[in-house]
Amino acid sequence: GFLTAQADTLFSTILSLQPQMGGSGRTESREERVQTLMAEIFESVTDDTLFNMPELYISASGSFDDPYVVVALQEADRLNGLLREILRSLRELDEGIRGNLVMTSQMEELLLQLFMNRVPKTWEILAWPSLAPLSVWFAELIQRVRQIQRWTSQMKLPVCVNLSWLYNPQSLITAILQATARRQGLPLDSMVISTEVTKRSREEVTTARLEGCFVYGLYIEGARWDSQASCLAEAGADVFTELPVVYLKAITKDRFDDKGLYAAPLYKTRRRGPTYVWTLYLRTPKTPPSKWVLSGTALLLSVD
Repeated sequence: GFLTAQADTLFSTILSLQPQMGGSGRTESREERVQTLMAEIFESVTDDTLFNMPELYISASGSFDDPYVVVALQEADRLNGLLREILRSLRELDEGIRGNLVMTSQMEELLLQLFMNRVPKTWEILAWPSLAPLSVWFAELIQRVRQIQRWTSQMKLPVCVNLSWLYNPQSLITAILQATARRQGLPLDSMVISTEVTKRSREEVTTARLEGCFVYGLYIEGARWDSQASCLAEAGADVFTELPVVYLKAITKDRFDDKGLYAAPLYKTRRRGPTYVWTLYLRTPKTPPSKWVLSGTALLLSVD
């Protein structure tokens, strides 16, 4: 919220005013520290990291009616845009630090943001909503790339998908509705998403089901999940708790009964608001859903 943003700004300002000393006690310039960071990034992101979209489209030819293939291609394309900007901006900054190019105000801003462990604004525009520092954000970027690499290697929906590693998690949920509606020859607007919170971890899910999709990477705020009773329970000491693997399946509206269920809004970040994704229904057989409404209970895809 507002206070969190104010605190982040305050501490970032304080950090920027600190002496830039190395571990040995000698003065270490921002440029030296940032060049070390850039070297680490270049070890993980190269031109070879980019998805070869023409090859992917050829590989997917004949499968464009598969909504899961469309999701994978869209994710790969958006990741490419971000990866290209990272490589372009860092190579330009490297030339500027070496004296081969004149340092512009944009390059100075990039230098400062990297030094402050903040996601550069030009990257942020092409990325997903996130409140994480650069170190955490970049580690997540690599995980996102690997997930889509696995997905596009065979153009087949993975057994279990980390929903939080998708640019557009709504597209996967919509794809579940589309795939089931087409398979059963039903209109899309007659389908809804059914949520089943399993008792399994990601490693324990090894086989996909005929319909729907297993997802993970979801957290609860304002409550916790009681795995033994398979329902919502009073929040414990932890502000956020991770859900086990969740099975999302499309069913017809006439089969859906929301009695004993809490309509939990799913958001991309803890700031909620414009990061709304979907509404998933969680079991609450003994506690009225109104309790969780008053508690502000919601699902989050990121708690950093």
